[in-house]
Amino acid sequence: MAKNLLIVESPAKAKTIEKILGEDFEVKSCYGHIRDLEKGDMGIDIKNNYAPRYIVPDDKEKVVKELKSIAKKSGEVWLATDEDREGEAISWHLCEVLGLDPGTTKRIVFHEITKPAIQSAVTRPRTVDMNLVNAQQARRILDRIVGFELSPVLWRKMSMKNNLSAGRVQSVAVRIIAEREREINAFVPVSSFKIEALFTAKDVSGKQVTFSAEGKKQATAENAEAFLNGCKGADYTVTDIQVKPGKKTPAAPFTTSTLQQEASRKLGYSVSRTMLLAQKLYESGKITYMRTDSVNLSETAMDAITKQIGGQYGERYIQPRKYKNKNESAQEAHEAIRPTYMDSFTVEDADCRRLYELIWKRTMASQMADAELEKTIAKIQISTNKEELTASGEVLKFDGFLKVYMEDRDEDEITEEDGQEGMLPPLSVQQKVPLKEMKAIERFTRPQPRYTEASLVKKLEELGIGRPSTYAPTISTILKRGYVEKRDKEGVKRDFRIFRLKDNAVEKLLEQENTGAEKAKLFPTDLGLVVTDFLKQYFDDIMDYHFTARIEEEFDEVAQGKIQWNKMIDDFYNPFKKDVDNTIEKAERIKGERELGTDPASGKKVIARMGRYGPMVQIGDVNDEEKPRFAKLKNTQSIETISYDEAMELFRLPRNLGQFEDTDVVVNIGRFGPYIAHDKKFYSLGKEYDPYSITFDEATPIIVEKRAAKEERTIKIFEKEKIQVLRGPYGPYIKQGLRNYKLPKEKQDNAADLSLEEVKAIIEEVKANPPKRVPRKKKGS
Repeated sequence: MAKNLLIVESPAKAKTIEKILGEDFEVKSCYGHIRDLEKGDMGIDIKNNYAPRYIVPDDKEKVVKELKSIAKKSGEVWLATDEDREGEAISWHLCEVLGLDPGTTKRIVFHEITKPAIQSAVTRPRTVDMNLVNAQQARRILDRIVGFELSPVLWRKMSMKNNLSAGRVQSVAVRIIAEREREINAFVPVSSFKIEALFTAKDVSGKQVTFSAEGKKQATAENAEAFLNGCKGADYTVTDIQVKPGKKTPAAPFTTSTLQQEASRKLGYSVSRTMLLAQKLYESGKITYMRTDSVNLSETAMDAITKQIGGQYGERYIQPRKYKNKNESAQEAHEAIRPTYMDSFTVEDADCRRLYELIWKRTMASQMADAELEKTIAKIQISTNKEELTASGEVLKFDGFLKVYMEDRDEDEITEEDGQEGMLPPLSVQQKVPLKEMKAIERFTRPQPRYTEASLVKKLEELGIGRPSTYAPTISTILKRGYVEKRDKEGVKRDFRIFRLKDNAVEKLLEQENTGAEKAKLFPTDLGLVVTDFLKQYFDDIMDYHFTARIEEEFDEVAQGKIQWNKMIDDFYNPFKKDVDNTIEKAERIKGERELGTDPASGKKVIARMGRYGPMVQIGDVNDEEKPRFAKLKNTQSIETISYDEAMELFRLPRNLGQFEDTDVVVNIGRFGPYIAHDKKFYSLGKEYDPYSITFDEATPIIVEKRAAKEERTIKIFEKEKIQVLRGPYGPYIKQGLRNYKLPKEKQDNAADLSLEEVKAIIEEVKANPPKRVPRKKKGS
């Protein structure tokens, strides 16, 4: 009897499911999407109700051929792609390609790859849900339209070497980052003085301990100094003590976005790394489906979790909870991300272990009791000016869920007071407490922090932009396109003032702190800022947060069968197309420039602007008789913030450091970054060297080292033709200009004996028959 064929997206998932289903089923992978829109002419027939034109890409021909062959021999074909819209669309494409009827072909879905879940799904097959397919199709078509229509507008209106692109969600994501950057640049810190007093009192064992109390902030240095002077010779009396119970409640189990946020905060993972590891855990049957916006847990899961808590920590720690989804479109039938088996505390895979343990702890904590606290607030009166100081302490009476897990927070949610409360010693009303010292410390207001990948996901979710499956690809795209970069920022030293009252005398101190340091933050590039401004000016709908969120809601309505997908696209396309045509006809070219001043030597204008290869400073005009001078901006500089002095400093290049082996050593920056020029040879400079400050003594060892390395890898040189035969990590190859050509295997052993004619013949052969590129792996592969 012929076996049933069950098709999933990935080989790992296929392997896990085949073990569960046994001999009746042959489980095969389609390696993600098997069809996509044609590249030419948008791949969409606009005039024919936006009908898509799909093709099977070259790299999927072999997979499709194999699936067709197996399907013919099989008793019945079942589809078990992921349960989201993208998975539903893959199932429909499989029906189309394999000649199956989507109205009768068996389609199964499951939230976890476990024996009970798979066996249950097989007993309850359904057919392909065309509403979900149409929602995914609408997203793909709409995004293709925006990309194909907007990108050529940017090509025409901006002189840039790289092909610019714009996208519906990516452009809005860049706008969020750009607006935060401008807020930070425009921010002016305001200082005030924090009053902090240190007192002594006896603890429960009779030992003298120190505790702190805070007073009302003082707006100016004069006020702060006057306040401390007013406290000279004062007595300090406890006037009131309040003891209040408090509690902390656990966070809901993970959704896609909260997992991405917490893995970033606790583990330092990028959004894409988190999703890669989560997919691996899902496909190996360790966790439930990782693309979800639901915080729901099934009854079976709740029972398993409470059983685990009771067995591990005791009955007092159990507190079953039902969490409410913030997103109205989240389907209650879907589940939060949780372990499939709660009695598995960890996994063997070293890469996945930390993420799995994070998911396990969060799931456990979500069904555990509140942490119980006791907060004590004591008011202390100053006898001389009748002002009041407040001392507060917190004691954990019952740890509850904190025994397992505590959620981290983003920078913008953390205040100066967080984490400062310890225990207070026993105090009583009318008790006099001796003052050790009192300080007025200058503190500065801070701007909102730059976004991390995780906090950007949080913002996108808050605005209703994108869905669980789109966050990671959106961030990857804006980084890859060069509109945003992820980097660290060094802090700068800043003076701050302290007034200190001790032994009835006030002294003034000046100390330093490091401020503004940031790690792995998202910075808009000058290109990102310029493109954002252009799109905001001419395509305000596309760049509008509410409009983009409304489009997401319409996709949800298509998925629920409330609206027709092509009607939704039509409502979007007609006004959008008018904006495109109007912009091409009337909009000026993007200049993206800022005038900084005048060059004292030539009297010519100094401007910072976007050039063909990125942001630069220019002295003079292209229409002047004398050619303008150009200098590339440093990676940490921006057209919007660079000062005149910083710009003029860039023209110190090229720098002649002196002579080595009777030849000048010159440092400069070219198209590919900083380099040293010596004896008509060029040696790239690593990131650890600054071309503006590198010394002769630092430069010469680089020349010697790189020259030796080059000689070691050089097999043969044809000087006149500028062709080299070199050793590479994968064997000998030919280099001509900037292009490399692989040597055929039969020629590799005798690379040193190759003649010029043979080398030229190999180059021509490779040009005529270029090697096929290895395709990038898509979803599920």
